[in-house]
Amino acid sequence: MDLFNVYPINPINIVRAKGSSVWDASGTEYLDLYGGHAVISIGHSHPHYVESITNQLHQIGFYSNSVEIPLQRQLARQLGEISGKDDYALFLCNSGAEANENALKLASFHNGRKKIIAFTKSFHGRTSLAVAATDNPTIVAPVNRTENVVFLPFNDEEALTRAFQVFGQEISAVIIEGIQGVGGIREASVSFLRLIRSLCDTHEAVFIADAVQCGYGRTGDFYSQDYAGINADIYSMAKGMGNGFPIGAISISPKFKASFGMLGTTFGGNHLACAAAIAVLDIIQRDCLLENARHIGNYLITELKKFDKVKEVRGRGLMIGVELPVELSDVKKDLLVKNRIFTGEAKPNVIRILPALNITSAIADTFLTALDERLKTV
Repeated sequence: MDLFNVYPINPINIVRAKGSSVWDASGTEYLDLYGGHAVISIGHSHPHYVESITNQLHQIGFYSNSVEIPLQRQLARQLGEISGKDDYALFLCNSGAEANENALKLASFHNGRKKIIAFTKSFHGRTSLAVAATDNPTIVAPVNRTENVVFLPFNDEEALTRAFQVFGQEISAVIIEGIQGVGGIREASVSFLRLIRSLCDTHEAVFIADAVQCGYGRTGDFYSQDYAGINADIYSMAKGMGNGFPIGAISISPKFKASFGMLGTTFGGNHLACAAAIAVLDIIQRDCLLENARHIGNYLITELKKFDKVKEVRGRGLMIGVELPVELSDVKKDLLVKNRIFTGEAKPNVIRILPALNITSAIADTFLTALDERLKTV
């Protein structure tokens, strides 16, 4: 049997990782400023993280949600404290797609409606409802297509207002990334997020803040939508939550009432996943990583804007997009091959910087020097 060939793969076999460095099978070191799609939030192989998972595995790794799992309540308490959403409830699952799937289902259960408002260049996952709300026809199978999802221009307040005028009480939920990741590191404006909140309140629709990639402290706020000074009804999260261990969740406002069987999962909230997620929150709190994300992120953004060959720098904290002109389309590849630096991309020509939240100014300078070198060779 061979693998189903769906991933374009760099010919690099990573066998060891520590902090923001990874090493291939031949011992070559790379700087990781992408963290496997914004997953590595506290650095690879963090000692506290490794110890927490190891200790938990020696006790019990898994049992289903048919028994008490005190680690879930500990995780919920810590998450409520650091996110400032103490009165919200937590449902644990396994991935960002699953988190958004459950968020959309919960919204529909709550108000009995079907219509979903999503936005151009959005990415919410690959499961049935999540991919239907994703603006990428190439990954939406015929069975996923539905007239229940309406796509509107991102940050277009007039279009959003008109949609509520047209569909009114049909709208179940509005789902939005505070900063679009795959969509090119595009930030929702404060006024747009506040308008979503206002319209959802007026029409009794559910405001879903997709914080899968842009949350968990990456922007310097716990959820990127926090900078608008409003609360969403449901927050979805996953990537940085387990530092590589598969875990996802939705944080649910008090307006929703739970009932047995409404939502469910076999593996979600298992002992190992909770141990991993608690370790991540421990380090975020202990090492003030939200503050570090703001500080290093501001420094990077300021310095990147000084490069005259860069078209635009977008983002917040350590979620940064560097848009380059078409003639510099090889820069991302050259950073990996020639400077041994992992970064991400968004089409057509945006370099995505999504490092661990505990990177240092020295690491930031290493990247800036490498980018300067690449731009000068073109």
